[in-house]
Amino acid sequence: MQITLSEAIDKIEEAKESGRVFGVTFVKRTNGEERDMNCRGGVKKGVTGEGMKYDPASKNLVTVFDMQKGEFRHINCDTITRVTMNGVTFTVSKA
Repeated sequence: MQITLSEAIDKIEEAKESGRVFGVTFVKRTNGEERDMNCRGGVKKGVTGEGMKYDPASKNLVTVFDMQKGEFRHINCDTITRVTMNGVTFTVSKA
């Protein structure tokens, strides 16, 4: 199913708020590799309350908990290509 980039970001934010596990594919900023990640939001593990030293939203990043690595990671919102939720895969259209 085709969706726009803004719809994909909305779906990710919705899944984060509900704490559901979802999959996302995006291109990493550091080296240009495509990255597949199983992640979720609402995770409290390791949160100290101190906060980050920068605002991820200002860099168009979304913070999620990476289920494979067991750590928090960022999704580059500019380069999302695919989102999978509840067994349904959404492909992000380039337009």
